[in-house]
Amino acid sequence: MKKINPNKVFTEYLSPLTNISPLKGRKYTMTHSDDTGDLFVTIGLTYAEDQINPTRDEVLLELLSKNNKPIFYGKVLVDDENIKDNIRIRNAIFLKEMPTALQAIRYADRALFEKYPLLDQVPIYIQFSSTKPQFNKLRYFGTMKNYRI
Repeated sequence: MKKINPNKVFTEYLSPLTNISPLKGRKYTMTHSDDTGDLFVTIGLTYAEDQINPTRDEVLLELLSKNNKPIFYGKVLVDDENIKDNIRIRNAIFLKEMPTALQAIRYADRALFEKYPLLDQVPIYIQFSSTKPQFNKLRYFGTMKNYRI
C-alpha cells in the first residue's frame, strides 16, 4: 500500500468536537482535490455536507457501536438516480483509493488514536451503495492499525 504524504492532509474539526473529544458520534467526511492531490478530512458530529460536490466522490465514515462493540462504518456512493455513468469504473476507483482515504482519516485524527490506542483495533466496514446488486456491497477493510503512516 502506497503511503500518503502527511503534508497533503488537511484537517478541520467542527465545533464542539475537538481532536480528542467527544469519542461518541464522531463522523468523518473525506474529500480530495484532483488538481493538487490534497486530502481534506472534516471531523464533526455531523457530516460536512458543504464539502460534498456533485461528483459524489467523498468517503463518509463514523464510529458506531454494534452489539456493544465499536465499528467504523462508512459509505461511498457508486451510483444513484443522478450518477449513472461509469459505474464499474467508479466502483474500481473507490476500491483502489479506499486505503488512501482511510490513511488520511487515521492521520487526520491521530491525536484521538494516540489517546485511545484500542481504536486501532476497531474493524472498518464500508457500504458501497449502488442501484446494481453486483456493486451494492458491504466491504471489510481491516482495522485502523493497517492505515497508520
